[in-house]
Amino acid sequence: MIAYVTVGADDMVSAERFYSSFLPSLGYTLERYHGDLSYLPPGTPGQPSVSPDFYVKRPFDGEPTSAGNGAMVAFQARDQQQVRDLYAAALAAGGFDEGAPGFREAYGPQFFVGYLRDPHGNKIALFSSNPDDPGRDR
Repeated sequence: MIAYVTVGADDMVSAERFYSSFLPSLGYTLERYHGDLSYLPPGTPGQPSVSPDFYVKRPFDGEPTSAGNGAMVAFQARDQQQVRDLYAAALAAGGFDEGAPGFREAYGPQFFVGYLRDPHGNKIALFSSNPDDPGRDR
């Protein structure tokens, strides 16, 4: 089980604006620790979480933040409309488009996804595979 995911950021104000535009809607709560951001997934106290914690931190080596080539963090939304809504909120909060919400031929007929970059270049996906939503081939 993955316990946590960390991305780097040089500017915590823009990082918080971006990530707080959609993570609370997915049930994450924000805690600040030594100037960094910790987004904690919903869960039951005393029980391990199904989703990993998500941390936004300044690089420990003091060097500028850089995004990993090929690295991406994906967050699951409840349905296609929530993907659209959260994608729009993240763009309005300083994110950059990497692929508007929709279906992709390379993925299954229920996989609906939008891709973004945060203000520091980290790649983020918002997706849904809700079987109650219309699929690509319907």
